[in-house]
Amino acid sequence: MRLFQVRAAGGEPRLGVQHGERAAVLQSAHEGVLTALDLLLAQAEGRLSIGDWVGSAERAGRLVSVEWQELTRGELRLTLPVTPPEVWGAGVTYRRSADFREEGSGIYDRVYAAERPELFFKATASRCAGPGEPIGRRRDSDFTAAEPELAVVLDRRGRILGYTLANDVSAWDIERDNPLYLPQSKVYAACFAFGPVIVTPEEIADPHALTLRCRVLRGGREVFGGEASAGQLKRPIEEIVSFLLRSNPIPTGTVLSTGTGIIQPLGSGLEEGDEVVVSCPEIGELRNVVAWV
Repeated sequence: MRLFQVRAAGGEPRLGVQHGERAAVLQSAHEGVLTALDLLLAQAEGRLSIGDWVGSAERAGRLVSVEWQELTRGELRLTLPVTPPEVWGAGVTYRRSADFREEGSGIYDRVYAAERPELFFKATASRCAGPGEPIGRRRDSDFTAAEPELAVVLDRRGRILGYTLANDVSAWDIERDNPLYLPQSKVYAACFAFGPVIVTPEEIADPHALTLRCRVLRGGREVFGGEASAGQLKRPIEEIVSFLLRSNPIPTGTVLSTGTGIIQPLGSGLEEGDEVVVSCPEIGELRNVVAWV
């Protein structure tokens, strides 16, 4: 199942289900479900299954079919596929990420090799951007970069409810000045994008077999491109999740981004008006334009 959300002008988010080039949008609440978080909570609590709920909503006429592309330009617009109560990030989970950040201190190499992964609080829902919404570049940063990542949506027990694409936008120059500046590098307005959909686990046989690609377009011209396989992650995703849960209760709907293996080189940071495209054939395409914040 491929879940998403739309928002009409000034309205609350509403759940949708993607079927290839078409989509079905929920018109009104059905069995107490209006949003993606409602549905994920109900499934996590054992009150219903996603597949059964979709079938019931279709039979009740609550899901109306539309063209998928209409959701990028019509009155109903794609937004965050779930409104996350919390967003967490994992860092230095790929060898390339450790190598890029290292400047002689050895700290990133030690994190990469350590038993404990780097985990950090990344965003609240108000700091997140959905498909087509602007992502932020800090005004006090000279080198802000995209960090294309595979992210998971979790229930409160740490079970994976789905997979999505993420962009952990980060001010790398601030972090490179001193690792203690990590929160300022990572957490600010419009610092995290994810979407366009949440793909439930039965559709992803092996998440570590997924390949992510990133393109940065400037005036329609590609100024950066790269790709990485989730198979290059040093740790299995389940291991990263297990560390997140240590002495740290999380609510259902929490998003955990698993780190990046796609590195923009120094001197090629994001500029206002750039479009960042993160894609994966099994999940879709996440597009965001860069804006000063």
